Parts: sequence; structure tokens; C-alpha cells
Amino acid sequence: MALLGVQLVITLVMISVMQKLGPHFSIARWLLCSTGLVRYLYPTDSELRQAANVPKDKQKGKKGSKSQSNGTAPTKETFHIPKNIDIDLDTIKVSPLDVIHLRFYMEYQWLLDFSIYAAVVYIATEVYHGFFPSKDEVNLSMLWIFLVIIFASKMLLSLTIQYFKGEESVGERSTCIVMGFVYFLLSMMVLIVDENTLEVGLETAYSSFNQSASAFLNKQGLSSNGPISKLILKLCMALWCGVLGAFFTFPGLRIARMHWDLLKYYQDRRFIQLLLNLAYALPFLLVIAWIKPVSRDYLTVRIFKGFTEPLLTASAFDTLRIVLIIVTMILKTVLMPLYLQAYLDMAKRRVEELKKEAGRITNVDFQKQIAAVFYYLCVVTLQYIAPLVMCLYMAMMYKTLGGYSWNGMSSIVESEAECSIPEVAAAETAAKTITENVQEFHLALDSLKTVFTQDVFRGLFGFSTWWCCFLYFATTSLGICYQTYFTSR
Repeated sequence: MALLGVQLVITLVMISVMQKLGPHFSIARWLLCSTGLVRYLYPTDSELRQAANVPKDKQKGKKGSKSQSNGTAPTKETFHIPKNIDIDLDTIKVSPLDVIHLRFYMEYQWLLDFSIYAAVVYIATEVYHGFFPSKDEVNLSMLWIFLVIIFASKMLLSLTIQYFKGEESVGERSTCIVMGFVYFLLSMMVLIVDENTLEVGLETAYSSFNQSASAFLNKQGLSSNGPISKLILKLCMALWCGVLGAFFTFPGLRIARMHWDLLKYYQDRRFIQLLLNLAYALPFLLVIAWIKPVSRDYLTVRIFKGFTEPLLTASAFDTLRIVLIIVTMILKTVLMPLYLQAYLDMAKRRVEELKKEAGRITNVDFQKQIAAVFYYLCVVTLQYIAPLVMCLYMAMMYKTLGGYSWNGMSSIVESEAECSIPEVAAAETAAKTITENVQEFHLALDSLKTVFTQDVFRGLFGFSTWWCCFLYFATTSLGICYQTYFTSR
């Protein structure tokens, strides 16, 4: 039987599309350059001189012309201007030629575009399996989804490393370390919560993995009571949770700042305010969706007055959680241009804040404060999109590897295939055919399926999905509290 079949065809077609379409069209570039984003231009030296009534230094001008005649680059002319200078910033739409030179632009473009391609492969695979369900084919879409998660984690790691470089990032560095330890301790408390309260499925996953792994090792002639202890497993997961919490810290703070600014900008537009508040509140609903007494028991056990049965079945509730994650992440992606424009408007706010201060500032520092906002646009975009990608694609792996369905019906319980070892004759010296290699791969795959069952994947990716959603809500809520405290003083 075919191990790959249509899966391989879908993958090869998508790779061809990536090669042909990638150089000419990019969703990531379109989101930055075709959604109406406007950036602010810093004023030139002549405009600053005219606004501040600063005369031009003729002596420095002669030195600059002399250096140009000698072939050396002219030095930047520096002069002081009052901080409360009355000047308006010119605006211009963001274009592809502007963003292509920005820091982390290539990383952002690759992450988002590859995520879109992986999503297309996943959707095509799910549609195919919906019409032609088969257990023998390898689901190659999971490899695409796994690569997206790896790339998103790498991007978050790269952004976090930037705070550990240079002497000016002491505060950010300390914040990352402290929050990493906080989330490490918090995850240790979460991991000891009873499954009747927080149903992440880790206990069931651990029991299933230990039993299946012990049976597999015993078939190989190796006596074992279990490959790993529960304490070591939870300690490793807590370390991973702490590291991921450190990665989510500054993206969450950044998103909270942009959300806070957007609420002030759109005070008179109720519909946009409703969307913004809904996008902020949905991650909280995702967090409590795994708290059994207030979610599953309320919707699948309790019978309300006037009804003869609960509102949802257990399988329908599982599907509802996954769909809610997808809707939340899509809504936040749709609102991303608003958040990015709120960040670009920071250049204007910096000029307004300087007007409230007394004293003077150099023209170079004034221009740097405005130019730096656009320079870090792709960094901020990565901070916005990478956590969304982590949550969304974790949910995809949770749905597929956990054996859930989209229609809310009971999922098919995979049959436990017996682990069989192919017998190889000692006298056989001829080269193995392709068919024999495929059969051996099929046997090895069946052996892995007996160890990594649906219960294992449900526990592993169920907890990972819930923890990513929790980190997203916790970090943004911390940022909102920070903005509320310091802006009200």
C-alpha cells in the first residue's frame, strides 16, 4: 500500500509553487506595503535650521567642501535645536523599496510566506483525508507544520538574543531572565494541577507512553519498566515553558503598547473598538477552555432548563476549542495593519513628547528618534506574528495528531498495530528491492505508532497549545497593566 500517495503529490506541487511564485509575490510584503501603512520622514538639516532659526556655520561648510574635494566622505554637520521645536513630520506610504533593507525583513518574509504555504498544504491534506480517510499514508503536512513551529521558535530566539547584546540592554536582559524564571515556576505549579481541573491530558499521555514503550522494549528483548520518570519529564517541560515564556515577554509587551494606543486612537469608532477588545479577550477564553469545571463540564455535562441534553457533546467541544483558536489567530492577523500603524505613529508621539520637555537636543539625535521607528518595523512585525504562528500551528498539530475531527463527531480511535520485526534470512546476499525497503519503513512506522499513540500526542500538543495561548494572554495582560499604571501617574 502507498505510504505517501497524494501526500507526496501535494508536497511536490507546493514546492513548485514556492519556487515559481515566491520571487514575484509575497503575502508578507503585501501586508507591509499594500495595506495603507504610512511612515514618518525625519526632517532634513535645512528644515530643522529653518524651524529653529539656527544659522548655517560657514566654516564647517568650507571643511565639508574641502573633504569632498579630497575624496573623503563629508562629516555630518551637528547643531543643537530646542526640544520643543515646532515642526510637522512629512508622511509617505510604505513601499517595497523601503522595507527590503530593514532589519529582519528577510526573516519575517520567509516565516510568514512559508506559514501560508504550509497552511495550504495542511488544508489540502485535511480535505483529502475528509473524502478518502486512510491510516496507511504518512501525513506530510505535519512535517510542514512542524517546520513552521521550528522557524517561529528560531525567530523568537533571535529577537530575544538581541536584548543580550550591547551594554544598553541591561534592563531588557534582566527582564527576560526574571520572566523566564517566573514562567518556569508557574509552569511547575500548573503541571501538578489535577486533570479534573486543568485537562491538558499529560497524565494520560505519560501512562500511555510508558505502557507502549515498555511493551515495545520487551518485544525487542529489553526489560524495562518505563523509559523516563514522571518527575524528569515534568522538569524538562517546565524548562521548556520557562524558555518559551522568556521568548513571549517582549512581544507581549509590544503588542500591549500598540493595543493601548489603538484604543485611544479609535475612541469614537465603536466597531473597531469592539474588534480590538474582542481580539484581546479571546485568548482569555482559550485559556479557560481547558479548565474543566468552567468549560467542558458546563457545556457537555450540565443540562440547562428547557433542554433534555447538554449543549455539546465531548467531541464537539474538542472541535470548538480548535476552531476558536483558529478564529482568534485569524482575527489578530486581520487586525495586524492597525497595530503596525499604531507603532509607526510612535514617531509622531516622540516629537510631541519632546515638545513637553525643556532643553536642547542635537539634530542627529532628533532625526535618529524618528528614523529608528521605521527601522525596527520588521522586528515589531515579527514580535506580532511569531506568537500567533506558534499558537495556530500548535493547534493544527494538536488536531491532526490527536485524532480530532472538524465536524464534531467522535474521532476514529487508531488501532494498535502489533510491532513485528521483519525476518531476514542469513543466506540472503542479494540487494534489497525498493518494495522491501518500503515494507520495512512501513513496519518501522507501525512500531512508532504503537509507542506514540493518539493519547501521547493529545497530552503533548494539548499542553503545548494551552501554554502558548496562556503565555500570549499573560504577557499582553502584563503589558496592559504596565501601560495603565505608568500612563495614569
